[in-house]
Order: sequence, then structure tokens, then C-alpha cells
Amino acid sequence: MKIFPSILSADFGNLADEVKKIEKAKADGIHIDVMDGHFVPNLTLGPKIVASINKNTSLFLDVHLMMYNAFDYIEAFVKSGADRIVFHLEATEDVEDHLNYIKTCNVQAGIAINPETPIELISKYLDKCDMVLIMTVHPGFGGQKFIKETLDKIAFVKKACEVRNLGVKRDDFNLVSLEIQVDGGINPSTAKLCIEKGANSIVSGDYIFSQSSLQKGIDDLRNCMSVGI
Repeated sequence: MKIFPSILSADFGNLADEVKKIEKAKADGIHIDVMDGHFVPNLTLGPKIVASINKNTSLFLDVHLMMYNAFDYIEAFVKSGADRIVFHLEATEDVEDHLNYIKTCNVQAGIAINPETPIELISKYLDKCDMVLIMTVHPGFGGQKFIKETLDKIAFVKKACEVRNLGVKRDDFNLVSLEIQVDGGINPSTAKLCIEKGANSIVSGDYIFSQSSLQKGIDDLRNCMSVGI
């Protein structure tokens, strides 16, 4: 399971130090939310901030574009250091064009889907992307309560991967090549629910950064399946 702390919950007055702490805590990467104030009612980061983060770490940068016209900004974020570009299914009618263009930039491509969007719409793209990001809250703001109904979406994607041979089943262990990521209201309790349904990539902001140390927050999530929660 991969753990991606969400940089939006970091102290931006000490961003370089926060990035180093994330790296030291052995996170698998950094999740970076980009919001345009139109697709979601909030404004956040641009390519220059991504470049600054990239300058201070060798960690994988997972750039989540919560925006319209994402196609126009893909190249800029790749040049800034993004290792994966994730865009929203709801924000474009040209999903395959986005996926193809991201791939030509030699980075991973992911599709995000909101809680209210039928998960079946993502089926035909599963073999064309590296990751599906299932939003477990409504995108735009941190600190929201986990939406339990999204657990069915995780199970749907997991099953679809197995049916289409995108995953390999070995005894009681399911190795899924497609990354199934969840984001929103994630703490050890909700992470455990998501993992049980098939998630293998966890984004967490408020929980990780509210702990006594980043290391504790990340370790809590990694160990959520081995303790009684």
C-alpha cells in the first residue's frame, strides 16, 4: 500500500522543511491538489509551487488537477516535476485525448471521479490509465467527513480489474497492477475500510499533519490493517 501525504495540509510558511519531513517519514510520494476556483470552489497551487516542491525532494509527485481545461496545463506541470498527472472525468469530454497526451509526456496518467458520478463511466478507460482516484469526499476542501457510499466504487474498480486481467490473483492476495487511490476523510479507520474493498493507494492530509509527527501519521495508516480499529 502506498501513502501520499497531501501537501495542502502542510505549513506553507516552511514548505521546504515540510517536504523534507515527508521524505524522512518514508512516504511513497507527495499528493499535490491543484484547484482552479471553477471546477471546485477553491484556488490552490500552480506549476511554480510544484517546481519548488520538486527541487526539495526526490519523492514521486502525484499532481491532481481539480480544474477545467486541464489539457492546457499538462505540459507545464510535467516540466515542473510531476510524475503523475490526474484529471477529473467530470471536467472534460475528451478523456482519451487527455490520457494519450499525458502518456506522450512520459509520466503516469490517472483519472479521478467524484462521489456522485456513476463509477461505471470509468470502465472503458481502466486499461488506458495507471491509476483511478476515487474521491471519498466532495473535492475542493479538506476536513470533510468520509462518504461511506464510495466504498462500493472501490469494490467495483477492483472487480473490474480482476475481470479484465488488470490484476493477478494469488491465493488470498490480490496484486492489482492498476493503482486504486482514495482521497478524502482518510484516517486509520477509513483507510482500513478502503483497503478491504481494494484500495492500494492512500491520500491523507489532515490526519497525517495533525499527529505528533508525520512519521506517526504515516505509520498509523500503514499499520491500520494489523490493529483492531
